[in-house]
Amino acid sequence: MLRPFLQVTAAVSALALIPAATSAMAGVDSSSYRELETFMEVFNRVKTDYVDKVDDKTLVEGAIQGMLAALDPHSSYADGLEFDNLKIQTDGSYGGLGLVVTMEDGAVKVVAPTEDTPAARAGIKSGDYITHLDGKFIVGGSLDEAIEQMRGAPGTKIALTIVRPGADKPLQFTLTRETIVQRPVKWEVRGDVGYININTFNASTTQDTRDAILAIEKKLGRKPLGYVVDLRQNGGGLLSEAIGVSDVFLSHGEIVSQRGREKSDIQRYFAERMVPGDMARGLPVIVLVDAGTASASEIVAGALQDHHRAIVMGERSFGKGSVQSILQMGPRAALRLTTARYYTPSGHSVQEGGIKPDIAVPQISDPDYKSRPVLREADLRRHLVNQAKVEDGVLEEDGKPDPRFSMSAEDLKKKGIEDFQLHYALETIARLGGGTRATAAKAP
Repeated sequence: MLRPFLQVTAAVSALALIPAATSAMAGVDSSSYRELETFMEVFNRVKTDYVDKVDDKTLVEGAIQGMLAALDPHSSYADGLEFDNLKIQTDGSYGGLGLVVTMEDGAVKVVAPTEDTPAARAGIKSGDYITHLDGKFIVGGSLDEAIEQMRGAPGTKIALTIVRPGADKPLQFTLTRETIVQRPVKWEVRGDVGYININTFNASTTQDTRDAILAIEKKLGRKPLGYVVDLRQNGGGLLSEAIGVSDVFLSHGEIVSQRGREKSDIQRYFAERMVPGDMARGLPVIVLVDAGTASASEIVAGALQDHHRAIVMGERSFGKGSVQSILQMGPRAALRLTTARYYTPSGHSVQEGGIKPDIAVPQISDPDYKSRPVLREADLRRHLVNQAKVEDGVLEEDGKPDPRFSMSAEDLKKKGIEDFQLHYALETIARLGGGTRATAAKAP
């Protein structure tokens, strides 16, 4: 089954090129056979002459990884834990404890427990070190092995031994695994403005965005002045959910098109496929983007920008304009292959160039924003090339610094402003929405 998936990933593992069934080889020409013969010659030489014995699985997986790494940064092959992680990204749930962990000096360190999960309720804290799982010492093992042990069927138990800096002795926890549901959408009311933070595009993102709009109106008891939709640091996800979220704010028109290898391979997606009408009812919308806004997020930003339905604000986005289709390759393996490029309604490809904001707003609340390294699609090896590149948004007028962005991070902190881009967006919505409300009040 092919499933369109759009996300930035650092993975470069991938698919095998082993001679398979006769039907699969029917279209292979003579030059391909010669290359496959070379491959098999190398394969056999490594098998017989390498300093240590190597099993076939290791060699085949290495060949798969090398082949797809030669294509682009986003085609990959996922098996085992990588496949599980891919399913979590798309499905949004898994059986486990609700921990985000990393490896530090050979030990599994807790980055953060997820809110309202077994780990959070038990009192596991950021900075804790997990030393034993079910009594087995795991320091020095791999992070993947530890994660696989902690995940499991809901209702099953696992014992954790925790070393907490400052604690006199190790702490013992016995947790019961649950279905951990990731929340792709968070919302709150800021003054009279609805704030919707979309952090990924999994199977529930469209519905959660709709629910957020209804919840904001219910909490206020009326319509808000407008909405800020935060897509910063959102690396993407499912194409269908990017279309659905765009549809929430659009009443009609094209959302995105994708074009494959052949000129005839064009698919177009339109509003009102999933959500009838504009749920925001024409209220002002600002979409926040930055260098971490990628792929499916760029589809939403580009669609709302092209239809003049939202003001895009922030920094130029990542610039990933390619579609990956997911093909199941076995019970716990899948191929993610780049099969198309996508285009915004105006026919603009964001590949390499990204989405240029309508109002470029730097994150001046970050004291290192000028010197902090920024990674975009164009910086990745073997990225797909797009001739029509978009330069960074200029934050100056007539060569003079923009006075709106002249405050220092320290000055902002004194004013209680931790996130300047969000602060600026909320103020802008308040100005736009306030004018709209005043006009409406005067209408006969």
